[in-house]
Amino acid sequence: MTLATDFELQPTLVGSLITLRPLKAEDFDALYAAASDPLIWQQHPDPERYRREAFESRVFRGGIESGGAFAIIDNSDGNIVGTTRFYEWDPGAREIAIGYTFLVRSHWGGPVNREMKQLLLDHAFRWAKTVWLHIGENNKRSRRATEKLGARLSHIEMKGVGSFARPTAFYRIEAEAWQRQR
Repeated sequence: MTLATDFELQPTLVGSLITLRPLKAEDFDALYAAASDPLIWQQHPDPERYRREAFESRVFRGGIESGGAFAIIDNSDGNIVGTTRFYEWDPGAREIAIGYTFLVRSHWGGPVNREMKQLLLDHAFRWAKTVWLHIGENNKRSRRATEKLGARLSHIEMKGVGSFARPTAFYRIEAEAWQRQR
């Protein structure tokens, strides 16, 4: 394990199906093309994210500014198929969150989400003791996928800023539990 303060927020992580690489400003058009399907956001607390302005201001810009966002690249064709990010790193508590994740619908229900989370969790647990996943309370699809990873519901609380604060399910995975499961 490396020093907790040295968490690398944006490495390139390569799996057999996908590659997670740092999100860049020039990725906007390709990522927005992936995000522009309203059905992706149907269960999300902010269902307007398929609209260009909402996506740019409430997803993309924050991802670029966070220094922890990734473009999810399909290894079979090189296309961007979604995004995810690390955020809220707390070196004292050795806790980090994973979220702001979406995938194009063609990649739902298969092995891509699991591989993505495995890459992120394996990387995070080099520094962290706990990983949090924040999911909209009514996003049943994402909550089920998170539970399949072995994450446990901790609590529900309001999360977000101003009018975008929504009831959010807080799931956690501990490093020891993840290692046993792997």
